[in-house]
This record gives sequence, C-alpha cells and structure tokens, in this order.
Amino acid sequence: MHTASTLARVTALAVGIAGVLAVGHVHAAAFQLKENSAKGLGRAFAGSGSAAGDASIMAVNPAGMRQLEGMQIQGDLSAISFSAKYKGTGRNGAGQPQTGGNGGDAGMIAPVPAAYFHMPIGEQAHFGVSLTAPFGFKTDYDNGWVGRYSGLKTDMKAIDLGFAASYDVNPYVSFGASVFVEHLTIELSQAVDFGALFAGRVPGYAPGSADGKSTVKGDNNAVGWTVGGLFSPDENTHIGISYRSKVEHKITGGDANFDLPNDGGRTATILAATQPGVFVNTSGKATLTLPASATLSVTHNINDRWTVMGDVTRTAWSTAFDTVTIDFASNQPNSELNFAYRDTTFVSLGTDYKLSDTVTLRGGVALDQTPTTDAHRDVRVPDTSRKWLSLGVGWTPSANTEYNFGYTHLFTSEPNILVKPTQGNQGNSLNGKYKVRGDVLAASFNYKF
Repeated sequence: MHTASTLARVTALAVGIAGVLAVGHVHAAAFQLKENSAKGLGRAFAGSGSAAGDASIMAVNPAGMRQLEGMQIQGDLSAISFSAKYKGTGRNGAGQPQTGGNGGDAGMIAPVPAAYFHMPIGEQAHFGVSLTAPFGFKTDYDNGWVGRYSGLKTDMKAIDLGFAASYDVNPYVSFGASVFVEHLTIELSQAVDFGALFAGRVPGYAPGSADGKSTVKGDNNAVGWTVGGLFSPDENTHIGISYRSKVEHKITGGDANFDLPNDGGRTATILAATQPGVFVNTSGKATLTLPASATLSVTHNINDRWTVMGDVTRTAWSTAFDTVTIDFASNQPNSELNFAYRDTTFVSLGTDYKLSDTVTLRGGVALDQTPTTDAHRDVRVPDTSRKWLSLGVGWTPSANTEYNFGYTHLFTSEPNILVKPTQGNQGNSLNGKYKVRGDVLAASFNYKF
C-alpha cells in the first residue's frame, strides 16, 4: 500500500487549500455554511449525512464513511455570489436626516474550497481527513454611508481541519466520530461620531461633523467534535443521525484601533483632558461561541435509476450567539453586540437520476430559516430566510474518476432593518430594507486509488 506517501500528499494539499480558504468570505443563513460539496449542492444538501459516494459526508456524519469505496481524495470549490443593498433613511443624534449614501453593494463573490481524504482500515474501520469552512461572512460598505456608525466592515471566517474515524458493526450499522481544530478570525469596524459625542459640550462640534473610526480584530484556535451513526434497515434505505458540538473561541489577544478625526489633533486633546484612556489603541478580549447543530438525514434508492433523499438540521443559535461583549484593556467602556439569534431549522429534499452509466442528474429544494429577527437585525448581518432551488450533474468517465457540478439559486424576501439610537452608535438610527440575493456554483473532483 502507498498509505504514507498518499497521506503526505493529502496533508500538503490541505495546507495549500488552507491558504486559499483564508481569503474566502461568504454568506449563508446568518454566517453558517453548507457549501462543502458540489454533489451535495446539486440536491440542496439533501442526504448530506446518509447518501453514498460523497467524501464530504465525513464532515457531516463520520459514520457515513461506510459508503465510501476504498482510498480516495476529493476536492470541491464553490463560488458564492452574495449581494446586499440598503434602501432607507437614517437620522443623527439630533434627530435630523443623516448624511451619506446607501453604502453600495455590501456583498461580493467569494470562493469556498474544501478537501477530503478517505482510507479504509481493514474490513470494518475507516479514517478520514477533511478541510472545510463551516462558518464565514463578510459585508463591506462604502465609507461615509448613512449607516456608517452601525457598521462598515464585518469579516468573520472559521476553517476546520478534521480527523474522522468510524467502525462498521455490520453492513447495516456504523458509528463514527471526528475531532476538528477550528481557526477563527474576525474583524469589525464602524465609524465613530465624535461630533455627536461632543455636541452641546464643546463649541464647533455637531452630529456628523467629526467622524473617526474603530477597528477590532482577533483570532483564536479551538477544538470541537462531531459524532454520528448510519443505520440501514435494508440495502436501499440509509438513515444518518449526527451531532456537531458548539465551539467556544476565547479571543484574548485582540487589537482595537481608533482613528481620530483629521482635525489637527483637536479631538485628541479634548479626549486627553476629559476622558483619558478612552479611544486609544489597546488590546481586548471576547468570547465568541459558534453553535451546535443536529442533523437527521435519509436516503432511499427507489430503483437502479432513482434515488431520493431528505435532510433536517436544527442549529442552536440562541444558546451560543446571543450577546458578544468586547472587553478593552484601556478605559474604553465594554462594547456589547446584541445579536439575540434564535434557533433555526434547515429542511431539504433532493433526488438523483442516473441518466446513463456515466451521467447522473440531480435536483433539490430547501427551506433555510434565518436566526435574525426584525427586532434585532443589524447592518453587519442583514440576513433573511430563503428558499433554495438546486440543480446538478455528475460525470464518471472511469471507475476511478468522478466530476460533479452543482448550482443553487436562493429566493429571498427584503428584510427590514431598524437600528435604534444607542450609546454604541452615538445616537444614530436607521429605518429601511435590504435587497439581498444569492447564487452558488460549485465543482468537484474525486479520485479513487
């Protein structure tokens, strides 16, 4: 066997793809991503934890490696096009109309790679390595837009390197588990209205007259786990049950930078005299918990040509991503981000149709619930529930080689946005809607040794 050399090549591939993942920023329900498989995308990720022949199953339900044939590697690349445009009004701390534009398109087109390696161990055990991006999000508004005091740039990404193992009790029952190391990076920026802070106390200052900027950055590595089982009542029906743990990231070495208005140092002088140690560059810490999720997945082969599958995933946002508090090392008051996310459900149905010995057609639909609500939705994550329509095709030119392509269009409503005046945004407010859209295109390559 060529196990050692193959594993070395896969490790090198993983390191290379990690570099690509580090620049990918995407959007899904809030910032949870399912885009880890072109084959799965083509059927709206129905059967993600129970369908045969897709190495990405090790990241969802490690027990599903029972349905992978021999040693194999797989690479997937998804391109997500996300658009978010604000339309509405804003008011400053004095209750007057806010200056600035609509911020432009805060979305973008982003690549999301994934990679997998599977190796059987004896007749009943399996080992897998995966590299995925389960969470990621970025919005980036034009400087000077009407909502600048609520957010300019939001950039968060999580990259998982996972190691999975499973054991087949018999041809009908398997259990598996994986441990993953998750690297999280986050950057948040917004404008600071020093004009509103000093208005009425310092001559020459009024809301919007002296803008600064705050930027907070941090990163952390943490460990999580996934467990699952695959149960097959008969050779044509497969039921997968899996659970992914929440991951708690304790960011202790974050950086907070404050850019003061370009006014010849006047604002800096006032701050030093009246509020020493405030709005100065400093370190900070925060705890950010990414949610746990549970998935029930079913796949049934109707005949030699037709296969149907379905998935239900429940994500526990409310116990993980409620409030995030940034604790600064300086005299700067803590910054509290109130997300108040609710738990969500993702439901999908899909099908495969074997057109010939080498070509398979796919399709799927899904309902994807957002954790945000009108009462707490903000400009950083202007999310909404959506409906999926997915199509895909697979081509197997040889026994060892397989290519897959998938496409999904997201049908969305226009989410409301109501930002109330608070101390954190210096009394500025917003009232409007977002026009959001999303499309995903993916391709994959699988090779069996």
